[in-house]
Amino acid sequence: MLHKQKKKNPSAQTACQSGQKVSLAKLVWPIFIEMILTMLVGNIDQYMVSSYSQNSVAAIGNANQILNLLLIMFNIVSTSTTILVSQYIGSNNKHKVSIIYTLSLFVNFIFSTFIVILILVSTDSIFTFMHVPEAILADARSYMKIVGGFIFLQGIISAFSAIFRSNKMMKETMMISIAVNLINVLGNALLINGLGPFPVMGVAGAAWATNVSRLGGVILYIVFFIRKFETKVSVRSLKPFPKQELKKLLGIGLPSGGENLCYSMAMTVILKIINTFGTFVINTKVYASTFAWFSFLYSSAVGQASQVIIGNYMGAGEVELVDKRVKKTWRNALLIAIAMAVTMFLCSDFLFGIFTDDTRVLALGKKILFIDIFLEMGKSTNITLVRSLQAAGDIKFPTVIGMISMWTIAVGIGYILGYVFDLGLVGIWIAMALDEDIRGIIFLIRWKKGKWKTIRLADD
Repeated sequence: MLHKQKKKNPSAQTACQSGQKVSLAKLVWPIFIEMILTMLVGNIDQYMVSSYSQNSVAAIGNANQILNLLLIMFNIVSTSTTILVSQYIGSNNKHKVSIIYTLSLFVNFIFSTFIVILILVSTDSIFTFMHVPEAILADARSYMKIVGGFIFLQGIISAFSAIFRSNKMMKETMMISIAVNLINVLGNALLINGLGPFPVMGVAGAAWATNVSRLGGVILYIVFFIRKFETKVSVRSLKPFPKQELKKLLGIGLPSGGENLCYSMAMTVILKIINTFGTFVINTKVYASTFAWFSFLYSSAVGQASQVIIGNYMGAGEVELVDKRVKKTWRNALLIAIAMAVTMFLCSDFLFGIFTDDTRVLALGKKILFIDIFLEMGKSTNITLVRSLQAAGDIKFPTVIGMISMWTIAVGIGYILGYVFDLGLVGIWIAMALDEDIRGIIFLIRWKKGKWKTIRLADD
C-alpha cells in the first residue's frame, strides 16, 4: 500500500502551490473557534444537566465514554479521508477524489449499522463491566440507547466534515458546528427541565436534543455540499466496487484510528477504576476532563489543519516544506497549551464552582488541574506530531507506541497509584501525565529521524 516517494511532476507542483495560497493560520482559526464554541456549549450542556441532578452528570459521563469509544469507527474513515483527499488534491487527481467522497459515506453507514446493533444488545453488559453505580445506571442506559440508536447521523457528519476540511472549507464546518451546538442548547433548555408545553425529561431530554442537533447538522452539510462542490457523491463511483481505494481507506484509517481507539479503551478502563471511588470523584473527573480540553484546543485545531497542508505537500513531493511547517507548529502549540493549563489551574475554584458547591470536588479538582499542566505538555506534542506523522504516511508507529504506553503507564501505573496506593484520582492523573510526556518525547525523536520522508500514500 505504501509507495516510495516519487519525483515531483509539474501538474502536482502546480496543484500544491495553488493549494498553499491558503495559509495555515487561515485554516486553523475556524477550527479553533468551532472547537471553543463546542466546548463552551458542552459546558453549558453539563451545567443544564447538573441543575437537574448531579447524578445525571456522572450518568452522561459514563455513557459518553462508551459512545466516544464507538465513534472511533467513524474517525477511522474521517482521518483517512482527510489524508487521501488532501494528497489526491496535491497530485491533481480529481477522479480518485470523487471515489473517496462516496466511499467514506458508504463505509460510515456500514459502521453505523454495526454500532446500533452493538448498543442495543450490549449496553447492560458494558455498564456492568464498568461498575457503573446503581444510582446512575438507569439514566446512563437511557442516554446510551437514545443517542446510540441514531448514531448514523454522527457517521454522516464525520464523513462530510472530513471532506470539507480536506478541501480547506473550515469556515463552513465551523458555521455548521455552531448551528448544531446552538440547536443542542435550545433542545436542552426545552427538554431537560421542561419549558412550556414540553415535559421534564431529564437525561432523556438531553439525549433527544443531541439527536435533533445532529439531524440539523446533516441537513446543513448536504445543502452546503450541493451548492459548493463540483465533485459529487455518486453511487456510480462504487461500480465496479473500488477495492483498491477501500484498501487504502482502511489501510490508513485502521492504524490511525487504532491510536484513538487504544486511547479511548484505556480511558474506559480508567473510568471503570474511578467509578469505584464514588460519585463525587466521578463528577470531578468529568468536570476536570472538560476543563482540560481548553488546554489542548489549539493543538487539536492546528493538528487538523496541518494534516490538510501536509497532505498537499506530500502529494506534490515537497517534504522539506513539511518539516519546517511541523517544527514551527509544534513549538507554538506547546507554548499555548502550557499557558492555557496554567490559567485553568489558577482559576480552578471559580471553574468548578460554576457547576457545584461540593467542597470535596473543589479541593480535588484543584489538585487535578495542577497535575494537568504537565499532562498537557505531552498531549499537545502528541496531538501535533501524531497527526503530522499520519498525514506524512507514518501510520503504524504512533499506534504501536500508543498501545504500549497507554496500557502500561496510564492504565497499569494508574491502577497502582490510584487503587493500590490509594491516591485515587490524583494517582490516576499522575500516571496519565507520565504516559503523555513519555510518548511526546518518543514522537519528537521519531519525527527528527525523518523516516516519514520516504513514504507516500496516494498514487498520481
